[in-house]
Amino acid sequence: IIITIACDHRLHTPMYFFLLNLSVLDLGSISTTVPKSMANSLWDTRAISYTGCATQLFFFFFCATSEFSLLTIMAYDRYVAICQPLHYRTLLGSRACAHMAAAAWGSGFLNAALHTANTFSLPLCQGNVVDQFLCEIPQIFKLSCLDSYLREVGLLVFCASLAFGCFVFIVVSYVQIFRAVLRIPSEQGRHKAFSTCLPHLTVVSLFLSTGIFAYLKPSSLSSPVLNVVVAVLYSVMPPAVNPLIYSLRNQDLKDAV
Repeated sequence: IIITIACDHRLHTPMYFFLLNLSVLDLGSISTTVPKSMANSLWDTRAISYTGCATQLFFFFFCATSEFSLLTIMAYDRYVAICQPLHYRTLLGSRACAHMAAAAWGSGFLNAALHTANTFSLPLCQGNVVDQFLCEIPQIFKLSCLDSYLREVGLLVFCASLAFGCFVFIVVSYVQIFRAVLRIPSEQGRHKAFSTCLPHLTVVSLFLSTGIFAYLKPSSLSSPVLNVVVAVLYSVMPPAVNPLIYSLRNQDLKDAV
């Protein structure tokens, strides 16, 4: 996907520019968690160094936050394309697209740096077993000697506020999009618009709901199997299915390939 969009000049449009950025982030997100988990399974070990754990946490949060920010921007892109097509080139020129992509990557870096520094500034003395297939903040907090309740609550409120704000923006954008699509006289045109928008909403909802459940679920619901399933759903599934939704179902991209 990255090579095709970069090499084919017909795909040098705002939508595919954001899709290229999303593909890079998906690649980074999968590479942060899955290879290490696979290596541990093959070699029958669960070891990861302290530095490796901090690095994994940083890059996972960096990719996840940047990706959700980019999904929000892509919802705005579709809103302008469908609801304000005459202003598309004005509102989404090359400079505006570059600034929005930079803002998405920058927000991911700041959020990841904040959470990594906050998490690993705690002294860890309750053992060294992270009961998860990736270094996850709630599992690391369990190893802390200090009472990390206030830090955990502050962290959750901060993340939930950002995620909820982005989700509301996405939902509002798609409400406007669906209102415009329903006015399209052609049934084929309506189907094409819905087939593009509904999978986007599905991935965003899966990513957000499972992530919130992983961090806000009560301790009474916590179990090793459930924790792993939920972690896979929010860390592996979205970047794995994004190429299917945004690219392999896209005729222009298939023609370019």
